[in-house]
Amino acid sequence: MTNFPLDLIRFLRKATRVVALTGAGVSQESGLRTFRDAQSGLWAQFRPEDLATPQAFARDPKLVWDWYAYRRRAAQTAHPNAGHFALAEMEKKISQFTLVTQNVDGLHHAAGSKNILELHGNILSVRCSQCGAFADDWNEDRDEVPHCKKCNGLLRPNVVWFEESLPREQLDEAVQATRACQIFFSIGTSGAVQPAASLAHAAKAEGAVVVEVNAEATPLTYKADFSFSGKSGEILPELVKAVWEDQG
Repeated sequence: MTNFPLDLIRFLRKATRVVALTGAGVSQESGLRTFRDAQSGLWAQFRPEDLATPQAFARDPKLVWDWYAYRRRAAQTAHPNAGHFALAEMEKKISQFTLVTQNVDGLHHAAGSKNILELHGNILSVRCSQCGAFADDWNEDRDEVPHCKKCNGLLRPNVVWFEESLPREQLDEAVQATRACQIFFSIGTSGAVQPAASLAHAAKAEGAVVVEVNAEATPLTYKADFSFSGKSGEILPELVKAVWEDQG
């Protein structure tokens, strides 16, 4: 049982503008491997970085498509954990709650969160590599990469590859919400991947209370106002209960 400082509980009860940034640690608690640990079996011979670039897709689109199909199936069979549900519950309690995620598995959607900014895209959807149109359906079992029904270009996963820019609209919204928030959560993220890693520091510079929940210490740990070491699936539900269910 986590003992939460009374100051944090009071801050959350009064807060109207909160941002939560989530990383791979949250998905890992649902049994999903992190990006760099996703290699096993047939895929063990490849580095993830060699499969997640526009150049790799141009060189061998079927190889890249198959790897993402493998990861997509894993995401489709995973289930949100208690941490996902706690964040969805927190959103109901706070008038302006923004969930910024580096994860691509769609588990926050499945848990019921609404105001989500997916900085790295969503592996459950695909789009055309030529015209950018999203595909509603595609044949996963063909011996070739599916083609766009509009322009016949090759379909690709709707994720951000190395050497590609983050979606500008999503990033701008994340930065705007961060600068305006009263409390910023950094959850299950190493704080090593930019530009997401800079959001917590930007929030603190604007006077926000920064709260970290992570299994291991990160560069943010000693700068956060409150830092909790452990699983988000255990800590966040306890925090929601302490703040709102135990109120009064």
